[in-house]
Amino acid sequence: MIPPCIVRPIVMEDYAQWIPLWEGYNAFYGRSGLTALDPAITRTTWSRFFDETEPVYAIVAEIEGKLIGLAHYLFHRSTTAILPVCYLQDLFTAREFRGKGIGRALIEDVYQKATQAGSTRLYWLTHETNETAMKLYDKVAERSGFVVYRKTI
Repeated sequence: MIPPCIVRPIVMEDYAQWIPLWEGYNAFYGRSGLTALDPAITRTTWSRFFDETEPVYAIVAEIEGKLIGLAHYLFHRSTTAILPVCYLQDLFTAREFRGKGIGRALIEDVYQKATQAGSTRLYWLTHETNETAMKLYDKVAERSGFVVYRKTI
């Protein structure tokens, strides 16, 4: 049995423990080695969490002082809602803690943050091959049926 997990907002002192989780998340989606994110993107992402003018936020899961998971989310306007919509952009749990409720705890905390902000909708995307995560997602949300298209410009 693992000790209790604490989910909390990220703080500046978390950087050294956040960066391996961030790099693990990006590697999971094929952004490592030659395809790694430009370090300027990582620096900008980190700084946005602490900029009050940015609608981008981060929470972390920790056990006994060790960061084991992260979630990054943002609020944006929508043509189908008056209040901002919440987008859960990044969710990652360290490999050794997967399947132990950490992802669910992070999602539930984002649900609370979105509710407090007045959002009536929270959504996220995952890759169709991320079957393990989808088992959790199918329990805590519903599939929208939408297919995502994108073009790099």
